[in-house]
Amino acid sequence: MKKIFLILSIIVISNDVFSQNKWGNDSISCITNLSLFREYYKQKNYDDALNPWRWVYRNCPKSSGNIYKNGPSIIKAAMKKDSENRDLYVDTLMQIYDQRIQYFGKEGFVLGRKGSDLINYNKKRFSEAFEILKKSFDLQGNNSEAGALSSYMKAATYMEKNNLLTKSEVVELYAEISTVVDFNLAKNPSKSKYYLKTESNIESLFTPYANCEDLISIYSLKFNANKDNIDLLKKIIKVLESKDCTSDNLFFLVSSKLYDLEPSALSASKMGKMCISRKDLKNAISYCKEAVELEADAMIKSKYFLLLADAYRNNGSYVSARKSVYSSLELRPGWGEAYISLGNIYVAGANTCGNDFEQKTVYWIAVDSFRKAISDSDVSERARRNINTYSKYFPTTEQCFFNNINKESDYYIDCWIKKTTKARASD
Repeated sequence: MKKIFLILSIIVISNDVFSQNKWGNDSISCITNLSLFREYYKQKNYDDALNPWRWVYRNCPKSSGNIYKNGPSIIKAAMKKDSENRDLYVDTLMQIYDQRIQYFGKEGFVLGRKGSDLINYNKKRFSEAFEILKKSFDLQGNNSEAGALSSYMKAATYMEKNNLLTKSEVVELYAEISTVVDFNLAKNPSKSKYYLKTESNIESLFTPYANCEDLISIYSLKFNANKDNIDLLKKIIKVLESKDCTSDNLFFLVSSKLYDLEPSALSASKMGKMCISRKDLKNAISYCKEAVELEADAMIKSKYFLLLADAYRNNGSYVSARKSVYSSLELRPGWGEAYISLGNIYVAGANTCGNDFEQKTVYWIAVDSFRKAISDSDVSERARRNINTYSKYFPTTEQCFFNNINKESDYYIDCWIKKTTKARASD
């Protein structure tokens, strides 16, 4: 039955491609071997696919893109069984990618695959892999594959360890790669799982370079040398924020300069964050409001609403803070980060609500908010920790008894909260 299927496949291909100028002198053999290797490949029978694939690769290289799409998997399977000749198989992989570019183009994309395989299968050639991946990154930009980005960062760390790149250059590269990752997480949701994995990989690789002292030292020099470079200012802010280095004066200087050069939602939000850290809450609220007003993208605006909520919370304006969180949730329903923020607002404002018992009841509604965050996997662990922490602040069974409150009964919290929740005890 399989033989009949193969013969039919050959006939179909023959009728389709005899007139095309992409077969060698022996077109029948090309068609036959192409059909054979493809059928074996589909069955994941890479051993039997190897010989007909190799014949087609050598004798009719322009006949099908599948030669190059499927070839790496076939060669890697052979390499696994013949580890003694690993370097030779790696050379073959490199040739496959070069020949794919020669006959079918897509240079930037293919170089990403080529460099990734080189760094993964022969780390000694890290310098060569780095140059390949750098060219791929330059050509692809935001279209770079997730795997190629991870490999590029990995190759860069090998370069630094061998004194071929400086720490400063690795930091710069991290900023560029993470910007592309962020772009794809926002604009390419169908592949988010791959870019999330890459995000984790590059963060892990960057950790040895991520202490604030080194980052401040590196970026202070760059900032002082080129204060009007908007792209540089954005990079500095991004890295300092991601590594929680925002308390240093450099973050203030860079944020202020960016806002002066390019007043925008982004620069206003950075000024707002910087003012919160400096307890300049009046200006923090003003900048955060400006960021919300200027931003058109709903997802980004939802983040700025939470930043505004933080400014209000730190200012003791709990009703306004809660309103900002509600605005964020309207744009991004079910967002766990927003429910974490809401719970934190209730915790911060608990001591403004009456006597000791009444203040403790506020933690009921705070925990209610943290529970809503659990369904968001990005914050679920943090939400659980908050629940465990603040459940200890609930009134005791004895306190509930003396205030005529039964467990699990409805309880209305007045004060600025004006919400109904369920009574619970800490013991």
